[in-house]
Amino acid sequence: MLRCAESCVLRFNEDVNVTVFTLWTTLTTIGIAVVFGDELAPESRLLQEESEKTLEGCISCHKSSSKGFVSGHHFGEASCTLCHYGRPEEGTEQGAHVGLIAFPGNLPNARRTCGRCHLEHVEAVQSSRMATGVGIVTTTRELFAESPRIGQTATLSTLGSSPADSLLRKLCSGCHLNQEKNHHVLNPTNDRGGGCLACHINSYPEDAHPQLTARVSDARCFGCHSRSSRISLSYAGIGEVEHAALQSPDHSKLGQLDDGRLIEFLQPDVHHRAGMSCIDCHTSSGVMGIDQQEKDQNQSPDILCADCHRNTSARLDLDAWPKKLAGQVNRIPFNLHEGQKFLTTKRQGTPLWHIEIGSRENVLYRKQGGGSLPIPSWTRQNHPYQAEHQRLSCSACHSTWAPQCYGCHTAYDSKGNQWDHLAKEETAGVWTEQRWDIVNGPPPLGVTSDNRVVPVVPGMIMTLDHPDLEKTIFKRRFAPITPHTTGTARSCDSCHRSPVALGLGRGQLKRQNGLWTFIPALQQLEDGLPADGWASLNTKTTTQPPTAETRPFNSDEIYRILDAIPESSSREALH
Repeated sequence: MLRCAESCVLRFNEDVNVTVFTLWTTLTTIGIAVVFGDELAPESRLLQEESEKTLEGCISCHKSSSKGFVSGHHFGEASCTLCHYGRPEEGTEQGAHVGLIAFPGNLPNARRTCGRCHLEHVEAVQSSRMATGVGIVTTTRELFAESPRIGQTATLSTLGSSPADSLLRKLCSGCHLNQEKNHHVLNPTNDRGGGCLACHINSYPEDAHPQLTARVSDARCFGCHSRSSRISLSYAGIGEVEHAALQSPDHSKLGQLDDGRLIEFLQPDVHHRAGMSCIDCHTSSGVMGIDQQEKDQNQSPDILCADCHRNTSARLDLDAWPKKLAGQVNRIPFNLHEGQKFLTTKRQGTPLWHIEIGSRENVLYRKQGGGSLPIPSWTRQNHPYQAEHQRLSCSACHSTWAPQCYGCHTAYDSKGNQWDHLAKEETAGVWTEQRWDIVNGPPPLGVTSDNRVVPVVPGMIMTLDHPDLEKTIFKRRFAPITPHTTGTARSCDSCHRSPVALGLGRGQLKRQNGLWTFIPALQQLEDGLPADGWASLNTKTTTQPPTAETRPFNSDEIYRILDAIPESSSREALH
């Protein structure tokens, strides 16, 4: 049995002679800090007033639906209309279902349903990046050189018909939370949308109402986050590969996802190996967008490595606990003593209620499956070059690999039809994508707008064709990533002597007669850089647009990095 982002089982597929990775929906449930615990509705007194008039009408047909509720939603046992509306007093199926809301969690319904108790959370989610897709909309329109129009909004739910918006409607808008769910099925690989219920339902039992819970399973993250930056895959030690990998005689490390993507098994994140789930790190404030005023996606997560491993933020006691997160207190997994203090996140001050502050070490209590883990603390002894490395993010050194794709072509064919995720029907025009040169290895590094060194991956090294374009567009863009492949810190050579880490691409880096030269392994593209690079030894300029969150090292920085360690400590030439 292999542990991945969710419980799974391996079976053998004789057709292609590779291991097929089958994701089960009998998945682990996990605690999450939302309005925490299963006590999601402390304001339920308001809702209970309606319970008596609905019980007999609904339950006379849906008998099993009065079971399965957690304590915070126990009012649902006696009142269906509080969430589902309808008119059960009519006495007939047709009459009772007038105005029925079958999926209360879909965001168009959420203010009337979930918002009756959790309005602050609903409003935060509706304006969050997971719902609006503002980042991907803005970037794609910029890619097509489309200027913003008066009154135009950069959200996936308000797309128009321009070439950029057409691509988004057909290839990109299916994942985000504004997509409505319309069937009671869970499929970790293919699930998309559903608003609140995209996260807060882990199973659909046949003999009970689906349990509404704050214990969000990793599988609920997997459907969307196994795409794009693919952090759900990476965290579990899974990387996508090209089908050319099947030509290798050794298939022992290959597998296939339910949706057909071919994968290889790599080193999982150290936190995954320790049994930690997504929500052991990610807080409700970070996931749901509560109190966020970030200007770029890189600032969205509430949690930082230092929040657990080097926390210097002010400690919080129970008297100062945020009112909107009061339900968390009931889920604290350790005995409290007088004057008990809690760690908080640096960015938003969110209480880390599942971490116990100890006299010698702090202890994290896993929200899924129980058990506890000692938290290794940052020490100067283990970071002897901290002064020189002040600009480095934790992930710059501790990310063991990242998924990278160095070739992409996107094209439009006006002759066919393709599903439009907004129109909910097939419409004219077909977008197709091709990709190649997929690499799962140590990532390049770049510099953020606040001068931090972070891992980066190609957001696009692509050509783009559309009939409305005067010529084929070529774009090279790299984006910051937290790979979720944490492990032992990389060696000095793997940065200071690596052309890949420096952003030059694969090839040979040499020093001859006191001068550094680089011979790329791949051909140059039309912008003069190798096919897998984004920096150059010979320029102080950047290939990134002015609006980019991250830039490559300039030539001065590259030479300074190369010269930071003596030649005698490293090979003269490095690939």
